[in-house]
Amino acid sequence: MKLVIKNKNYTKGEIIKILREWTGKTQKEFGKDIHRSENTIQKYESDTINYSMEVLLDILKENGITVTFEKK
Repeated sequence: MKLVIKNKNYTKGEIIKILREWTGKTQKEFGKDIHRSENTIQKYESDTINYSMEVLLDILKENGITVTFEKK
């Protein structure tokens, strides 16, 4: 499955939510995979707290997601 994000400025929280929903996991399951609490995932998704690139890479690795950047 391929996820293409175009022409929209997503917040960091929206990106995490898209990835989580794409995997079909609850916030609790998603957090458990990367050793974070459900509450932390809620805060990431609502942009209450920021996450690091390391967290994003952990999410991608744990869920077998590859990200490709293309320049227009």
